[in-house]
Amino acid sequence: MSSLALAVRDSSTMLRRNLLHVRRYPSMTLNLLLTPVMLLLLFVYIFGDAMSAGLEGGGGRSAYIAYIVPGILFMTIGSTVIGCAVSVAMDANEGIIARFRTMAIHRPSILVGHVVGSVLQSVASVVLVALVALAIGFRTTDANPLEWLAALGLLALFALAMTWIAVGMGLSSPNAEAASNSATPLILLPLISSAFVPLDAMPGWFQPIAEYQPFTPAIETFRGLLLGTEIGHNGWLAVAWSLALVLLGHRWATSTFNRDPR
Repeated sequence: MSSLALAVRDSSTMLRRNLLHVRRYPSMTLNLLLTPVMLLLLFVYIFGDAMSAGLEGGGGRSAYIAYIVPGILFMTIGSTVIGCAVSVAMDANEGIIARFRTMAIHRPSILVGHVVGSVLQSVASVVLVALVALAIGFRTTDANPLEWLAALGLLALFALAMTWIAVGMGLSSPNAEAASNSATPLILLPLISSAFVPLDAMPGWFQPIAEYQPFTPAIETFRGLLLGTEIGHNGWLAVAWSLALVLLGHRWATSTFNRDPR
């Protein structure tokens, strides 16, 4: 069997293993998924009218639904990949990875299974949150198929970037609890982005921090693709941030993985 065929076979096996864990132990996924759903409902129905006053032209709750949903979708990605960090930490600290090292398998497939499984889980979570958003009134503008494809591609690329960062966090954590705590910024960063309020509604000294962190360019690009708002420089910033985080996370995870197991 060629090395490529071996890598594909073992990666598929590891992917199946991780998906079976998700199916058999869905409580963590549900808990992480409930956070963005509850925030969506809270901000729309409790704060929607008040928050919409900060939008250009106002528009009430219906306008705020259109504004907040892209941010919630990217927050869903950040929330979901925490489960990946915890899963990787458990495998590393309970001896599963050490046991896999003694077997005749393609070693990178251990991480590939976690990464691909987490990206698929993130996409599924985004779809579920999007269905909730549609049920409460979210609607897009007349986006063409190319814009829809670009929006979905951006979501997948961002999920891949966040997943590799989460894998690095999981491998570097001494236990599952520490992995969960270290991955918390992946949920907190959207709170200080343009997910909930426009940048010009923030204090002047804080605007550069919110504008140039990873979530804001991705959210603004997604809004522009589906809602017709101005994208500007956010498009290339979103792609640059995502690719940089993929490279950083991959380097961090593989270098940690290739060290002597704990």
